[in-house]
Amino acid sequence: MRSQYPRPHFDRSHSWLSLDGTWEFGPEWDQRITVPFAWETPASGIGAHWLSTGWYRRRVAVPEAWAGQRIVLHFGAVHHAATVWVNGTEVTHHEGGYVPFEVDVTDALGEGDQEIVVRVDAPLDKRDLPHGKQRSLPRTDYDGVCFTPSSGIWQSVWLEARPEVHITRLRLRPLAGLDGIAVRVEASGPGTVRLRLLGTTHEAELDSGGAAELDLPIEHPRLWSPQDPHLYHVEATLGQDRVTGYTGLRSIEVDGEDLYLNGRRLFVRGVLDQGYWPGTGITAPDDAALRRDLELARDLGYNLVRKHLKLEDPRFVHHADTMGMLVWAEPPSTGRFSPESTEAFHAQIAPMIERDGNAPSIVIWGLYNEEWGLDWDVPGDPAKRAAVERAYDLAKELDPTRPVVDNSGWTHVRTDLLDWHVYDESAANWGRTVARLMSGEQDDFPVKLGPDYVVRKALAVPGQPLRGLPNLNSEYGTGFTSVERAWQLRWQTQELRRHDRLAGYVYTELYDIEHEMAGLLTFDRQRKDLAGADPADVNGPTTLVLDIVPVAPGRDLLTATPEFTVRVSHHGTEPVAGHLHISWTPVYGRAPIAPGAPAGRIEAKPYLLSPPVPVAAALPEGWTSGRLHLALVVNGEVAARSAVDVDTRTEPHIGDDPTA
Repeated sequence: MRSQYPRPHFDRSHSWLSLDGTWEFGPEWDQRITVPFAWETPASGIGAHWLSTGWYRRRVAVPEAWAGQRIVLHFGAVHHAATVWVNGTEVTHHEGGYVPFEVDVTDALGEGDQEIVVRVDAPLDKRDLPHGKQRSLPRTDYDGVCFTPSSGIWQSVWLEARPEVHITRLRLRPLAGLDGIAVRVEASGPGTVRLRLLGTTHEAELDSGGAAELDLPIEHPRLWSPQDPHLYHVEATLGQDRVTGYTGLRSIEVDGEDLYLNGRRLFVRGVLDQGYWPGTGITAPDDAALRRDLELARDLGYNLVRKHLKLEDPRFVHHADTMGMLVWAEPPSTGRFSPESTEAFHAQIAPMIERDGNAPSIVIWGLYNEEWGLDWDVPGDPAKRAAVERAYDLAKELDPTRPVVDNSGWTHVRTDLLDWHVYDESAANWGRTVARLMSGEQDDFPVKLGPDYVVRKALAVPGQPLRGLPNLNSEYGTGFTSVERAWQLRWQTQELRRHDRLAGYVYTELYDIEHEMAGLLTFDRQRKDLAGADPADVNGPTTLVLDIVPVAPGRDLLTATPEFTVRVSHHGTEPVAGHLHISWTPVYGRAPIAPGAPAGRIEAKPYLLSPPVPVAAALPEGWTSGRLHLALVVNGEVAARSAVDVDTRTEPHIGDDPTA
């Protein structure tokens, strides 16, 4: 059983009872399932695949202390359709496998223990349903990058007690001046609501609709940021009811081609996180695992996590709030374009923003991804363009304070950010494509849809501006082995850092999942052999950009006397100046602790690629190959690292002694 309260942004944890744990399962109740793990997973105790219907049953004693209150049954998420009975009375039916729902069960309660029965229908054909990366039968067009389905109850279940008149919503947003909190309270009836912040109580009368809005000023505001993730907690009381919410004082704004966090330019250094775990599927094995993934991303140098095609457990967002990790949030995709799939996709937007809108960590709302669920032809189909526009309008109406991405990575229809997905095994082609997109020389890019099928995707449809909005590469990363992926990570990321117009990037991806071996970490979150490369160096706020077009892993330059120029990309708040140092190890060797011999002075201003500084070196005597390490030393500390592998031989001999 999980001890953590499941809904930290709307906290009524003084009056709740967890129903996670063992339930009876199956139409004959002859099995036991562990909630909240999908029935396909080993953690559930069931391990049933392609089961379209599951039955759950549990008996529970309602605490005597709750007498006289309304008893509410909560489900964090159930995939896909849930029908719930209490003591034989049907109390609710809900569809939508990633959004929460609740039902007041008071009138169905009897004496003694209460029987709760849940039937979950999880259609094998998921194409018209929001299902993200879950496999479908028949399969979706993107089945090759999908994983084991996750059906049934996959987030926490719990009971709460609340008075007849109670608070139903507590929306918290920073004031425009970041000197207080704008609050909207909604309730089931009239009354006086009291809001307590920093020891001060404010009162407001609920209107006839049960709503009240007021601003809570903060005399000496402390802003939320990745460096200082300070949170403000607001306690709301209405009669006998009490809930607590929190937010942070931070702004996220689009100004021309730049993103600004709290008025300071933000460069997104993001990583894709799909929210799967070995043995437990789309449910984290425990609360600590949610936080651990964020810590791993931070340790690899990232400041943002793009939670891909999944509304994650609310506690994930809570941990991002408390530790200062930025989040790009987006709902799961459908599998084809139809009236049913469009309606189901749009139906997720309001619950997503309502559930997580208080979170300061969320700085971008994503919607569609690469035209998934749109049958690949947004530019040529007015109905599909209208579906994208409607999704964007819904999100902006509900939350105008955050940028919204309409169709991540491919052709944009109506968007606040121009993001694009480019995968290319060729370092030279990659660099040219990025440069042309950044210069405006081209407004489309190649997309490989099959082994021999490449199309060019326009960055936007006519009418959507191609200039004056932030540009982001929000998916990249290639290579079939860990060594190749590490090589591409280094060189592709440096090409992104070369262009001052870019607003950021999102690397694909944080960890492997099942057959998809694209992660910097293994599926069980262990470090891979990255051939001496450290992603934290690649993703640093200050990085080295080498004016090199590398040849191949282990053979960036084919020479004994490498000569090239080096620049600095710096995303700090003040200029940086220091000295370059060089040292040698064998190919794929890790950077030495000592930075090495001086090789020139270099200076950089924030968000301006520095002028080039020449570097010349020679392989140590007797070596036929080696890794040249470069370190930028500022005030006695290493501020940035990079490396170049050189080889003098015609054919590569990876792993040979460099002195041979």
